[in-house]
Amino acid sequence: MKKTDKEKALAELERLYQGAKPALRFRTAYELLVAVILSAQCTDERVNIVTEKLFEKYSTPEQMVTLTQQELEKYIFSCGFYRMKAEHILSASKDILERFDGQVPNTVESLMTLAGVGKKTANVVYSVAFGGAAIAVDTHVFRVSNRLGLAKGSTPLAVEAGLCKAIPENKWSSAHHWLIYHGRRVCHSQRPDCNGCTLRDLCDYYKKK
Repeated sequence: MKKTDKEKALAELERLYQGAKPALRFRTAYELLVAVILSAQCTDERVNIVTEKLFEKYSTPEQMVTLTQQELEKYIFSCGFYRMKAEHILSASKDILERFDGQVPNTVESLMTLAGVGKKTANVVYSVAFGGAAIAVDTHVFRVSNRLGLAKGSTPLAVEAGLCKAIPENKWSSAHHWLIYHGRRVCHSQRPDCNGCTLRDLCDYYKKK
């Protein structure tokens, strides 16, 4: 995709999804962190159902660490990979209390020192909770970016680097949501709705079809 086409594609994505917000429900940076950890290989809809009950009693790291791993597993069982996620949430909560004075760290580097927090999760929390400039590459962002030709790469980190070059920094965080929504609504994994896509004339995938 040429630079001018990338600019046109981004303008169209912004037109379609301007003001798009995260689908996960949260009230604090800590709730967002827990929700994003739970969202790995799980839908945001399912996570919201789980956290609605979990956060009634355990919405802070202080409250969370009062749970045993087995008790937490019962709350989050339906999110999948529940043993690993419970272990990560409890470990991250303890570190937040012991190393960060009970506050979720506000840099990507420090967030990535927490259990269960990779670059994608750190970017989401940094961007959404703290207003930082970052692009989190989940499965939707990865797929749509590669198909369009906006940023191509075989790994999320490669796609992230490409997107950071293609998108003005002041729109990184917003563009993350545009790409997610386009992946959910139009550019589906199995059957992308190319005929209904207003980006098709710019899209590398559609041109090859």
